[in-house]
Amino acid sequence: MLDPIELQVVAGALAAACEEMGVVLIRSAHSSNIKERRDASTALFDPDGAMVMQAEHIPVHLGAMPAAVAAVREERHRAGVSWVLNDPFAGGTHLPDITVITPAFGDAGELLGFAASRAHHADVGARVPGSMPADSTSLDEEGVVIAPRVLDERALAELTSSMRQPRERRADLRAQLAANAVGVERLRELAGRLGAERLREATAAVLDYSERRTRACLSDLPDGERSCEDVLEAREGDLLLRCTARVDGDELELDFTGSAAQHLGNLNCPLAVTFSACLFALRVLTDPDIPASAGAFRPLHLVVPDGSLLNARPGAAVAAGNVETSSRVADLVLSAFGYAQGQGTMNNLTLGDERFSYYETLGGGQGAAADRDGPSAVHVAMSNTMNTPIEALEREFPLRVVEYAVRRGSGGSGRRRGGDGVVRELQALRDMTYSLIGERRRHAPRGAAGGADGAPGRDLLDGEPLPGKSTGSLHAGQRLRIETPGGGGFGDA
Repeated sequence: MLDPIELQVVAGALAAACEEMGVVLIRSAHSSNIKERRDASTALFDPDGAMVMQAEHIPVHLGAMPAAVAAVREERHRAGVSWVLNDPFAGGTHLPDITVITPAFGDAGELLGFAASRAHHADVGARVPGSMPADSTSLDEEGVVIAPRVLDERALAELTSSMRQPRERRADLRAQLAANAVGVERLRELAGRLGAERLREATAAVLDYSERRTRACLSDLPDGERSCEDVLEAREGDLLLRCTARVDGDELELDFTGSAAQHLGNLNCPLAVTFSACLFALRVLTDPDIPASAGAFRPLHLVVPDGSLLNARPGAAVAAGNVETSSRVADLVLSAFGYAQGQGTMNNLTLGDERFSYYETLGGGQGAAADRDGPSAVHVAMSNTMNTPIEALEREFPLRVVEYAVRRGSGGSGRRRGGDGVVRELQALRDMTYSLIGERRRHAPRGAAGGADGAPGRDLLDGEPLPGKSTGSLHAGQRLRIETPGGGGFGDA
């Protein structure tokens, strides 16, 4: 049994190790998507595959990463041998998010746990640069599918040869290996100080502590049933999503029965992504200071019909499901509990040709709360990335930033005002392709308790409106403008 002081020391050491892994990954990476936008995440797991700690990185990565470790946990592991995967139906999310998992062993050869990192790679070989096609209808169209396999020099060469800019892809994968090596070393150091068995007891204690605190927070919520409906803006029309939230003592059930069936576009989600969005909402509803471990998720139960949009079957296109559907799931759960909605989209933009691939997500307005205005121009909910600085963007890519500004007045009014979105206008300096995947273009983010809705987003090419999900050509001199949604207001003005 750990005393409270030792528990906090161990939890702090695990958290520090995860953060250090993230620093190594970001500083070692070559692509702007990781080194500038920091679209990457790190975590540590126990020998059973339970997440014992994660860094405060990308919510949609972290909640789904346990499925990746589960996909390789039963394999035969050896010291120094890492695994790689991106298959959304075997531990992944969408194909650009590549996960690397490395086992950690003690001096006596016992398995101490796993270090894992996930990063969004700028290209994984789809038919369009950036590997985020707006119009894909099957997983095969979205890039190279990596079933769980050993990541050695042969695998590095084989996988990256099918991707654009293979040298950059190899460098980013090596950065993930370096990050994992740090995580492994920190687990070994902890085992050296505590002993392997004591480390196992300590990580179990962290999980139990997280569970106790989460249950205590849920117990403070009124028992009962709450529900919410919302839509996703598919190319073929709106897709209905439903959530019924049931609080029963210190447990929470989220039931998505009645949501749309899997569709022929790419808004489908593997179950791990839906689970990830629900975990994010749970952290918002409870206490974000609770250690981010598998123990915090034990009181959460999901009902997600097989074959639905939120639990798609293998082979389904999922490029937008990871980024946009996850955002809507978080909206659904939090709206059921009376929260004003944030922008509800990542405003995904990919640009490129055979010589470069560029991907970014854009911030917008956050919904207002009962006691404060929503922040403006921030990444909301499932994203948490940074922007690409103008200087870095213009130095590395054939692009010019014409305008980057807060979209004044786009937040919903109310007693507390929703945050404003942003305006991002780029000019192409040579011919390239573009792909846009956005939401909240037809339906505005909703206010709460009488607060007004935020302004919906819009996309324009040389001043002419574009659909929120579109792929096309951008010729030298043309300008692509994205105006992101504002957050909903809270309370009557």
